Amino acid sequence: MADSVFNHVVRAPEDPILGVTVAYNKDTSPNKLNLGVGAYRTEEGKPLVLSVVRQAEQSLVNDPSRVKEYLPIIGLAEFNKLSAKLICGADSPAIQENRVTTVQCLSGTGSLRVGGEFLARHYHERTIYIPQPTWGNHPKVFTLAGLSVKYYRYYDPGTRGLDFQGLLEDLGSAPSGAVVLLHACAHNPTGVDPTVEQWEQIRQLMRSKQLLPFFDSAYQGFASGSLDADAQSVRMFVADGGECLVAQSYAKNMGLYGERVGALSIVCKTSDVAGKVESQLKLVIRPMYSNPPLHGASIVATILRDKDMYNEWTIELKAMADRIISMRHQLFEALKTRGTPGDWSHIIKQIGMFTFTGLNSEQVAFMRQEYHIYMTSDGRISMAGLSSRTVPHLADAIHAAVTRAS
Repeated sequence: MADSVFNHVVRAPEDPILGVTVAYNKDTSPNKLNLGVGAYRTEEGKPLVLSVVRQAEQSLVNDPSRVKEYLPIIGLAEFNKLSAKLICGADSPAIQENRVTTVQCLSGTGSLRVGGEFLARHYHERTIYIPQPTWGNHPKVFTLAGLSVKYYRYYDPGTRGLDFQGLLEDLGSAPSGAVVLLHACAHNPTGVDPTVEQWEQIRQLMRSKQLLPFFDSAYQGFASGSLDADAQSVRMFVADGGECLVAQSYAKNMGLYGERVGALSIVCKTSDVAGKVESQLKLVIRPMYSNPPLHGASIVATILRDKDMYNEWTIELKAMADRIISMRHQLFEALKTRGTPGDWSHIIKQIGMFTFTGLNSEQVAFMRQEYHIYMTSDGRISMAGLSSRTVPHLADAIHAAVTRAS
């Protein structure tokens, strides 16, 4: 047999986040705990399908007029319209003036990639500033889309909070016109968000320097339990009449992880510009995946269009957000009870699915070895992976790691 033409291919390293799950799956301990992956789990540790999603799916399946034809390149029109309304606000002048163009993409990641490629082709500044730290996929997505990635300070390990001064300095010295990636809410991986007043300062600075905001909204409604509160940062930028990009994902807030449902909205100065931008977005999408999938977008549109279903969704969404907030309080109290050295108040101050614990990689390795607890090496844990039953186990492990492995 001749050698393979791919013999020279080197085995790539595991994805740092998905690799955690691979290691977890191999562990045979009955006490093992996976806090790596960002997917919601119930108190019993099971994946959750929202009952409103089941209801929407049922109505779609029972509709004999539904067919499986291709969607247009930009996706399901009703889904796009409702997605823009959800993030910008129903009464947004930008929407009323037809200045927002929205295209359905493959969840949040696909929306970022399409937006990145559009900017690389049509925007005069090819640099995008992303927070340090940020979601591990951001730098890869934007680099491969053709942008050059730089970082701005965001997280202060000392306070386990926002390095606001550093953020303002770095954006202040960025070249005029640069693109800036902003997490709309529930910053991943730190769970640290600016306050409304800080957002206003960021907005003023960015507008004065003509920096172009590109929002990644992966957790609307999932951070605070309120869809409107979690969209506030985006709406401040949309309301000032300036331009911006927003990538939306329905993976977390509707639990549609595997359906890959997302949208990219670009808010433009005029409806004429929005129309031209849309025509070019089609040219990015067509050679990439031609058009997006139908099923997930139909579920979202069904829920967003129907008043009763929409209300039911907000109730289920708040219940998920509240469970995560409750896990934060339980973990904080458990560490306090154990007298674990250090200040752990950041656990209840941070927001959203993730907590940046402040544990170092040695402590993380110790907890994996001794307690079968799995998380990324930077000490990020998914609060959704916890339950009242597993909090004591995690608190014991953190206590041991801090007192013995530090």
